[in-house]
Amino acid sequence: MRLVRGIQAMALILALGVSGAVLAADDAKLIRFGVCPGPYGELIKQAIQPGLEKKGWKVEVVQFQDWVQPNLALGNGDVDVNVFQHSLYLAKFSADHGLKLSAVINIPTAGLGIYSQKIKSLDQLKSGDEVTLASDPTNLARSLRFLQKAGLVKLKGEVDPTKATEHDIAENPKGLRFTPTEAAQLPRTLDGVALSVVPGNYAISAGLKLADALALEALDEPIKNVVAVRTTDLDKPFVKAIKDVVQSKEFHEVVSDPKKVFSSFQLPAWYVEKWNAKK
Repeated sequence: MRLVRGIQAMALILALGVSGAVLAADDAKLIRFGVCPGPYGELIKQAIQPGLEKKGWKVEVVQFQDWVQPNLALGNGDVDVNVFQHSLYLAKFSADHGLKLSAVINIPTAGLGIYSQKIKSLDQLKSGDEVTLASDPTNLARSLRFLQKAGLVKLKGEVDPTKATEHDIAENPKGLRFTPTEAAQLPRTLDGVALSVVPGNYAISAGLKLADALALEALDEPIKNVVAVRTTDLDKPFVKAIKDVVQSKEFHEVVSDPKKVFSSFQLPAWYVEKWNAKK
């Protein structure tokens, strides 16, 4: 009887061992992507996940509600990669929080848009009108540079344009009032303000169309979004697999499909060169 029980116990241990090995193998092939609300979760599901699955990887998309948690989660290992930010934000956030995160490759990106539910053109702005814009330092400066290109403000000549705040506005010819606001909340401010400068992902998430913006940002390469991973993972097989998929014909076909929102995104330099595409 003891022998039978011993054999049964050994069989159970061996079964659990095999099962555990299978689970460990499955976990090793799982890639967890962190995203924010908006189109990048869909970009992963439609343009990246199928290619990775063909290579034998499993994909899980984890959505966060702000621009802080995805990098913290990447740093502590809760996700393996994130797709939501440009390289300037990535560099500043990593430095501010002591994280070692790196960009893998630029991807097609929805830029800032100037939206309004009260006016049809920037010429209709009047003194005292309120403008909301992202409050995090990197995107606040970016929004102000965009407003400067739109002719609405002029920044002080001596200020670093990548670190500008509303206090660095030298000229404000229309007498506008600027209110920094958490980026995710910007679309909700449109009922009460004249203008809002909304990042593309939050605009799309809120049902705003890029084509309806009064003005759209022309993106420089450093503010096109990136796939980001922990620096220690840069040479790992899953990172190479992601990069290969992003550079694949299948990814290009999804992004360039005129029926999809991605077709209106601005394209990174490598993509334009590889596919002879229009920026």
